[in-house]
Amino acid sequence: MTNNYMRFVLLIILGIFLISSCDTKTTLPDPLQAGWEGQKVCEVLEDTDHMRVLKCTFPPGVGHEKHYHDRHFGYTLAGSKFTITDTTGTREVDIPTGYGFSNEKVEWHQVRNTGDSTAVFLIFEPK
Repeated sequence: MTNNYMRFVLLIILGIFLISSCDTKTTLPDPLQAGWEGQKVCEVLEDTDHMRVLKCTFPPGVGHEKHYHDRHFGYTLAGSKFTITDTTGTREVDIPTGYGFSNEKVEWHQVRNTGDSTAVFLIFEPK
């Protein structure tokens, strides 16, 4: 084999490696796009060049279909009990009023309010 042929093959292999190692965007909806049984659960309170703020409301029995999150901070204005399913499995969680949380990324999760009170969250997403 010639040196030019070997270089060509190495470039093709390197190109395939680089393409396959690129971070791909999920096809799941983000929190604003995701809803519950065709109804929206989140609304935009603020959307600037630097941040988007969502208010998400979950009456008893209402959830959030499978979706992803980029980096965000959340704050619970009104808590309740939730069933959460994600990459680690399914669990029941009591989320109290005044609870704050942050994540660098959530590949996917879905939630449902299994409590007896309406839960409300603020989600702050830096851009």
